[in-house]
Amino acid sequence: MQKFNREHIRATAKELSNWGRWGDDDQIGTLNNISPADIVGAAQLINKGKTFALGLDLKQKIQSGLFGGRWNMIHQMLATGTDAVTGEQDGDGSAYLRYADDAINLPCQGSTQWDALCHIFLDDKMYNGYSATEVTVNGAKKLGIEHVRDKMVGRGVLLDIARMKGVEYLEDGYAISNEDLDSCAEHQGISVGKGDFVIIRTGQQEKCIRNEDWTGYAGGDAPGLSFSTAHWLREKDVAAICSDTWGCEVRPNETNEANQPWHWVVIPAMGISMGEIFYLKELAEDCAADGIYEFFFCAPPLHIPGAAGSPINPLAIK
Repeated sequence: MQKFNREHIRATAKELSNWGRWGDDDQIGTLNNISPADIVGAAQLINKGKTFALGLDLKQKIQSGLFGGRWNMIHQMLATGTDAVTGEQDGDGSAYLRYADDAINLPCQGSTQWDALCHIFLDDKMYNGYSATEVTVNGAKKLGIEHVRDKMVGRGVLLDIARMKGVEYLEDGYAISNEDLDSCAEHQGISVGKGDFVIIRTGQQEKCIRNEDWTGYAGGDAPGLSFSTAHWLREKDVAAICSDTWGCEVRPNETNEANQPWHWVVIPAMGISMGEIFYLKELAEDCAADGIYEFFFCAPPLHIPGAAGSPINPLAIK
């Protein structure tokens, strides 16, 4: 359904823009909302010493070619135990080392990952007014993922929308509203505030794992955040937004004049870091069991200068 046009997207981007808020040379956006005191406070949330890994199994075949030519991880063994026991590594026997070695080939946004602030352009601009031409074949000269490598730590908050609604998963095309977000926080007895890492559970990914069917997951229809939630994120002044879906926002999109219109606003105008394809099953079950939906969160990206994204294995610690 066509709910708005491209002019509305640009007007919303202008209204919610954080350009210049933290200086003309800022390259980390809303991660500026996290103070040292916030990190210390987040550490106080660790009471059980229980850790949850939120990175999806990299061997899951989630990419189906619907977007951007991304592919599933290729894992290649460079040296194996067979090489060792057959003597291939022994040489003349005077000095040798028997070992296994391997390599991976994976798009930076091929599985659980952060979008860098250089990932999405608003017309010919990136966040904070940097030109899109700053991203070249050699990588991003501005807003690359390396600028946030020591920033992805603080208070995490899980908003389990599917569980609040009493379903295993939200249906594809369900647009999560501001009212849904507020109702979920109230239902869980949790508040969302400045500098939080907000993680949204739709249950879609768990459905794919259970059914062993990833058809359409990466770039197809999905439940997700409505365009209107950009205002909610700005009001709450969160540090970052994450989800168990491929792209966080609802698909089909709410307009036919832009692909991923919410991305147009949230990343290049607001400067919000976005985490996608988060694995949330065990964390959500534990939160439901003990009624505690806040935790210490840590998810540093790889140090890839100029990259538009990075694979991660986020940790939630309770």
